[in-house]
Amino acid sequence: MDLLHTLFYFAIAIGVLVSFHEFGHFWVARKAGVKVLRFSVGFGKVLWSYQKNPETTEYVLSAIPLGGYVKMVDEREGEVKKEDLPFAFNRQSLSARTAIVAAGPLFNLMLAVVLFWSVLVIGETGVKPILGAVEQGTLAATAGFVEGDQIISVNDKLTPTWSEALGVIFASALDGDREINVTVKNLDDQPYVRLLKIAESDTQNPDILYEHLGFKPWSPKLKPIIGKVLPDSAALAAGLRPGDLIVSADGTAIDEWMQWVVTVKNHPGVAINLVIERDGVQLPLTITPKSVQSGQKTEGKIGASVLVPEELIKSVSIEYSLSPLAAIPVALETTSYYAVTTLRMMGRMLIGKASVKNLSGPISIAEYAGQSADMGLAPFLKFMALVSVSLGVLNLLPIPVLDGGHLLFYALEAIKGRPVSEKIQVFFQQIGIALLVSLMALAMVLDVQRLFN
Repeated sequence: MDLLHTLFYFAIAIGVLVSFHEFGHFWVARKAGVKVLRFSVGFGKVLWSYQKNPETTEYVLSAIPLGGYVKMVDEREGEVKKEDLPFAFNRQSLSARTAIVAAGPLFNLMLAVVLFWSVLVIGETGVKPILGAVEQGTLAATAGFVEGDQIISVNDKLTPTWSEALGVIFASALDGDREINVTVKNLDDQPYVRLLKIAESDTQNPDILYEHLGFKPWSPKLKPIIGKVLPDSAALAAGLRPGDLIVSADGTAIDEWMQWVVTVKNHPGVAINLVIERDGVQLPLTITPKSVQSGQKTEGKIGASVLVPEELIKSVSIEYSLSPLAAIPVALETTSYYAVTTLRMMGRMLIGKASVKNLSGPISIAEYAGQSADMGLAPFLKFMALVSVSLGVLNLLPIPVLDGGHLLFYALEAIKGRPVSEKIQVFFQQIGIALLVSLMALAMVLDVQRLFN
């Protein structure tokens, strides 16, 4: 069921984003006077089609909803009827061809603006970016962060939630920023600016960066009361129920939940003798945490969560939204920020300044689609916006076979005064295909490694 859920939302996200990309090509081609033979949403077997008459565009819905395509009249792709020659793509002016090709990635960026705007208007509910205990030796400690600091903005970008704050810090660090200004407020409600200094060695691996940063969310001391027991878990097998209070483990009193978490982690595959309190009665119980791999370590896991009081959830939660008008410049700024960050990150990976582990392949993207959909409409729309930005930027890169490669050939045509020869275009397109296949293969390998880790 989880796999079907993930695949469904992955297909929805990619289908919408790629189809919107193709719609950009389609819409501008029609405006430029190019005859469009077919506009297809999806690939493969045709499930539904509509065509007003043989001389108009055929609209198609196909079986595989992972994209789409636009087929235009073009002499390079087959014989064209004499009456259609004025409407062939290859016979259009250089400016018209440039506009048609550029429209796809530009529509992706425009869609990202709309999606970010929608998220801002709908509003998000998240956890306030309040820091927990700061360990000595971390970058946070060196910068002067203390427990209770609430992050207000990062490099002047407002960060109302924990995920937003950490996301901008990560993006800035991986983007090459060596000094990051983080504005915080503490218990006295006065703003302070902490200067986070990042070494290049910290950015070679996202996991190492997270560890070195030392940013952990504030966590209140909670009673060790079971809130939820997962199916097929060690907790369920041992007989734990929601509402059970952990009194002691192997004779040691358990006073708060994190003490119990540490005990579980330190006992992978090892039985723990518990005393629990249920309905006012103390009962003995034995539980054996399952062994799970966490990075380089093996830890215990029982598959149960803590009971968090409703009033505590409200105190650390925040709802953030803007009016439709106020959301417009913020959506534009957010799209621009992520587009520039994506471009700079690609450049840093190309010259070896950033780890290729930052790449995400289809497996990771599918997982993110399913996870964001589980979190609600706003997170799913934000996920789609981020992928739309990536698609737009990627397709504008001057790599043959991509839209950016065609735009590069058109730029050379403008300089030379004549088109680049078809032989040269085919040669560089073969190189482009090889580069893209290699990149996709690398992303798949990284995805599989993440899956097994």
